[in-house]
Amino acid sequence: MVQSSDGPLMMRARAIFITGAASGIGRAIACHFAAHGWFVGLADIDEAGMAQTGAMLGLARWSAHRLDVRDAQGWDAALVACAAQAGGSLDVVANNAGVPLGGDLADCSPEEIERIVAINLTGAILGARAAHRWLAQAGGGGGTRPCLLNTASAAALYGTPGTSVYAATKAALRALTEALDAEWAADGPGGRGIAVRSLMPGFIETPLLGHSLHEGSGHTIRDVITRAGLEITPVEVVAQAAWRAVHGARLHVTVGPTARALALAARWVPGLVRRRVRRRGETGRGEAARD
Repeated sequence: MVQSSDGPLMMRARAIFITGAASGIGRAIACHFAAHGWFVGLADIDEAGMAQTGAMLGLARWSAHRLDVRDAQGWDAALVACAAQAGGSLDVVANNAGVPLGGDLADCSPEEIERIVAINLTGAILGARAAHRWLAQAGGGGGTRPCLLNTASAAALYGTPGTSVYAATKAALRALTEALDAEWAADGPGGRGIAVRSLMPGFIETPLLGHSLHEGSGHTIRDVITRAGLEITPVEVVAQAAWRAVHGARLHVTVGPTARALALAARWVPGLVRRRVRRRGETGRGEAARD
């Protein structure tokens, strides 16, 4: 489906394709870019959620595409359809779809592990592969290059107890971003290169916080964050960071106080970070035993 503002456009609006756009960070990015006049392609398995996102975009032009990011052929079809409705090209592809998984590794089922790796990592790699040809031929505009934007996490900065599989997928996205930043440096219009960026948010106010840590857990992600006394950043802050990432030069963009503090500490005092993380793991096991 497509919604367009009244009257013909004098020139093609820039276009962004966003996975995980039915809610949370994806929805916030969609709203932010739409407010700046971009065509917005929404992608998700949740069609009702995409319709709700679309209804929030006002007079902006948008399209919705059902996509399971684990499906390589689905990626190709969705990008073709979106580009056709956006005017023939795509300027930004946001690899944002992801699912959470928490708790001790020993408590996570093989099915849960395989699912999170397939969605968070394999899905993003397939998305990057499918996006390349569109970004390589994008005309750019506004002084910026075409861009692949990966939603990683502060968990990519240093693994913490209870996040092993999730942190591994997000650290892999960080590595993917760094590798493609070099690999695609001479691609794109006139050899200007395709920008590759990552977002590294801390804990963000999205529906994912209400999910259980894992199957069989009696605690939600929000419970753990609250118990630890950590802050939760409004989702609009991530959307603003996405805009800066697409238009800026920083490879990795941290979002929120926790992410910024962890990035600095992991760089300058890694030994201190390790000691504190290990202490948290020991404390967590003690509390779990009492529960």
